[in-house]
This record gives sequence, structure tokens and C-alpha cells, in this order.
Amino acid sequence: MHHARQHAETRTRERRHRLAHEAARLMAEGGFRDYHQAKLKAAERLGIHDDASLPRNREIEDALREYQRLFVGQSQQQAVRVRRDAALRALEFFAGFSPRLVGSVLDGTADANSPVHLQLYTDDADAVPRFLEEHRIPADARARHLRLDRERSDDFPVWVFSAEELTFDVTVLPHDALRQAPLSGVDERPMKRASLAQLRQLLADEEIVGYELNASR
Repeated sequence: MHHARQHAETRTRERRHRLAHEAARLMAEGGFRDYHQAKLKAAERLGIHDDASLPRNREIEDALREYQRLFVGQSQQQAVRVRRDAALRALEFFAGFSPRLVGSVLDGTADANSPVHLQLYTDDADAVPRFLEEHRIPADARARHLRLDRERSDDFPVWVFSAEELTFDVTVLPHDALRQAPLSGVDERPMKRASLAQLRQLLADEEIVGYELNASR
């Protein structure tokens, strides 16, 4: 009985591993942006339908990083850098809204199709669309459901616009959400986010690492 259980657990782990890597491939190559959708599509493709074999979002994210490192490499790193540079200018532009960079551009998994995700903080619901209109930036209105913490969740306004040949996706949150980031859909922990100063430091650190790597060759 013990041996049979061990065998079943090993098979489940192997299936989770296969599903995580197939979901990561779909996200890298197939344009999937949502972990859940990529996970379900991977399960459909591989013919795996038991819930125990479905990987966690964090497992898929780790597999995505590995896939990008092995198969995409320099072009993916360049896509991240271009978007981080653009995000820096966007954080300066939206300085009056205590802006933060979040998502794949910050965590380094962005690719050539990834939007730049920002969060702006204000208690005036009309402030951001008014600001965009004043600067003649056409934007599409959308909504996003986020959990602010374990007890509070809601739909929040999102504005999507293009600049510098990139897509910017801006979520507007109440000012008190600055104290703690909304919970991530990946692992249910507070999202990683970066202020203007933190992003500047990140880019400076990358410059130093790049210089040191070039100098050692």
C-alpha cells in the first residue's frame, strides 16, 4: 500500500511538472497572459484532467523564467529593459498619483507582447481620466477585480493606452491601498511593486551587473 501511494505521488509530481512547463511554453509562445487559462489549456493538450496534477501559479512562473532563459534569452531581456525604461518615464509622468510599477515588467518575465502595468493611487475617481484627457492621451476604460487584502476585494477602473509603441495598463486604486499592495493572483501574497526611486535603483543595479559581466569577458 505504501509503495502504491509513493508511486501515485511520483506520477502526480511528474504531471505537475509537465503541466507547468507546457503552460509556461503557452505563455511564452502562444500569447497567454493568464496563468489559469494557460494551465487549463496545457491540461487539455496533455490530456491530464485530475485537479491534483494542476500546478500552482508560482510553479508556472518558475517554469516560464526557465523557458525564457533557455529559449529566448537576449531578446526577452531586451524587451524587459525597453519596458522598464518606458516605465521609468511613465512613473515620472504620473508622479502626482504615487505610481507603482507592477507585473511582468517588474518581475522580469515580460516579453515583446507584454504591456507595462502600473498602479495609481487616488480617491478622486475622475482624476486619472481627466489627467489623461488634459494631456491628449486617448485611453480605453476597463475594470479589474483585485483583492486588497484577505477581507476586501472589488472591481477597480483600468485605463489602457499606447505610448512609445508600447501598451500601458493603468489600474486606479484608493489612496489607502498604498499601505499594502493588493494580493497577487499568482500566490495570494502582496504584489511586488516599485516606486520611481526603486525602479531607478533597479536599473542602476542592472547597469553595474552588465558592466561587470562585460569587463570579465
